[in-house]
Amino acid sequence: MGRAVTVAACALNQWALDFEGNLKRIVRSIGIAKNNGARYRLGPELEICGYGCLDHYYESDTLLHSFQVLAKLLESPATQDIICDVGMPVLHRNVRYNCRVIFLNKKILLIRPKISLANTGNYRELRWFTPWTKARHVEEYFLPRIIQEVTGQETVPFGDAVLATKDTCLGAEICEELWAPNSPHIEMGLDGVEIFANSSGSHHVLRKAHTRVDLVNSATAKEVLVATLDLEDVRSYRAEISSRNLAASKVNPYPRVKVNFALSSSDDIAVPICMPVQWRHHSPEEEISLGPACWLWDYLRRSKQAGFLLPLSGGIDSSATACIVYSMCHQVCLAVKNGNADVLADVCRIVNDETYVPEDPREFCKRIFTTCYMASENSSQDTCNRAKLLAEQIGSYHINLNIDAAVKAVVGIFSMVMGRTPLFSVFGGSKRENLALQNVQARIRMVLAYLFAQLTLWTRGMPGGLLVLGSANVDESLRGYLTKYDCSSADINPIGGISKTDLKNFIQYCIENFHLTALRSIMSAPPTAELEPLVDGQVAQTDEVDMGMTYAELSIYGKLRKIAKAGPYSMFCKLINMWKEICTPREVASKVKHFFRMYSLNRHKMTTLTPSYHAENYSPDDNRFDLRPFLYNTTWSWQFRCIDKEVSKLGKKEEISVVADTV
Repeated sequence: MGRAVTVAACALNQWALDFEGNLKRIVRSIGIAKNNGARYRLGPELEICGYGCLDHYYESDTLLHSFQVLAKLLESPATQDIICDVGMPVLHRNVRYNCRVIFLNKKILLIRPKISLANTGNYRELRWFTPWTKARHVEEYFLPRIIQEVTGQETVPFGDAVLATKDTCLGAEICEELWAPNSPHIEMGLDGVEIFANSSGSHHVLRKAHTRVDLVNSATAKEVLVATLDLEDVRSYRAEISSRNLAASKVNPYPRVKVNFALSSSDDIAVPICMPVQWRHHSPEEEISLGPACWLWDYLRRSKQAGFLLPLSGGIDSSATACIVYSMCHQVCLAVKNGNADVLADVCRIVNDETYVPEDPREFCKRIFTTCYMASENSSQDTCNRAKLLAEQIGSYHINLNIDAAVKAVVGIFSMVMGRTPLFSVFGGSKRENLALQNVQARIRMVLAYLFAQLTLWTRGMPGGLLVLGSANVDESLRGYLTKYDCSSADINPIGGISKTDLKNFIQYCIENFHLTALRSIMSAPPTAELEPLVDGQVAQTDEVDMGMTYAELSIYGKLRKIAKAGPYSMFCKLINMWKEICTPREVASKVKHFFRMYSLNRHKMTTLTPSYHAENYSPDDNRFDLRPFLYNTTWSWQFRCIDKEVSKLGKKEEISVVADTV
């Protein structure tokens, strides 16, 4: 009697609408699964077309090409003698579903539609798909002609069912269903399903791994933590739990699709059983080092550009961005050292040298990463030195330039046309003049960044162009503490979803793990935009003074606004308790009002925010994640009046309490 079952779960680097590449990656993963003895192969959610097709799901082309790829998979010799579980959109009775298509030896066994759709945060699945609401119900699905010609089937089961093989029972879940309180695996398990397969498109967020692992563990207990598992372990574990058996005896059974195939073999007594995997949770600093680095590499190789350009100011944000690129170079060199031929092929194409093999991260960094310090008369020598030293230590091709001539030319045009010359406030100018002069510097840096990104490699006799990297953190975006169309405007931003607090911790991580000693002085320096004149050669402008709030406070505001769903009044109510030891209610009210004024005044900037790596659940990214108005009534008159009433009530209570204490 067979008892050892080997299954394969595949995480593929699929790309929306790249049907050719997606097919190749699926076929290759099936081959790897078979070579490792697996008889069931599970792929990612919507892997045939790619998860991120968005409104392309509406197009009949997406459905057509998905079925064309499915036909190729059914015909492929690689898919023989292994149950293949692939993801694709399917139109059933004129309703579009997010489905698993499970097949074996040119026959489709089951099309299983998704029951619980993800529709919060980054997800809009209800925009394109409909959930299957008919629990334990199966209908006939009439296959398109292109599939009938391959399988010889006219119809196949479509709905909420499980597979019954010769030796076990297998049930499919799709991503969000694992997170639902009534996850299908609960009832499946009671009905005798022994193997749960969950295909996922779940994104990475800092500190999310703990939750994901806990959910998987709670779904499987000790049952399916291994690649090769002993079915008898599953059965004996369940059989001794009387409460589970009582519930199982009453469960409404799932329709079973009988499969004339066994996941085990009859002579598997000597097959080794895998031990449970001990998950190692990365620290947030490690996640920043690895996640955005992989994202940058994926974007670089897919965009077919020759590298990155970063305006490096010598501050924490741009330095953290530089360190992520350096970490990427480390990961690339390590992958090549470990024999990853795909990574090496990408490297050779990017550097335009078929013989090149990256061995030293600093040397590779020199080839694909350009940093640029753009000084002005308001820049200090300290930040210039910090940027130069960090560039030397990571190995980037570094450029020093001065933007004063361009700034004076632009301001000169204005003065010539309008007959007046704006001044900084330290020289008697108004706040409007002061801000406008800062913005001119910031925007000229953006223009120069793109000019140098396009032509720097040309001057070095190298082909291609560079992607411009932005370096605005999530807290500054939330507050709107950035110039619209300045260096925050770039092609991509690896730190746009990361808080200032986490970036500081990441800088410390890089000091310790990459031995980048230049970061020590960057860590100790107060954050500054360096857009206002120096005082006695020293920086007088600092970020937190400019913003009227600390980065620590900004992080709290962000989490309350987005995660706790708090408006001005609710935020005030929460903070008077959180900050009761350090602030009076009146001070809390003042802070909350200032935050919401600045947030609403600057919200329009989020409509042009550079695409960034999503790492925080309080990101203000207006492109996909945080959908809000971009023109507010910034007085918040009704909301602030409610806050004032509560402050007044609390003040009267305090007066009564003081009187009572003195009596």
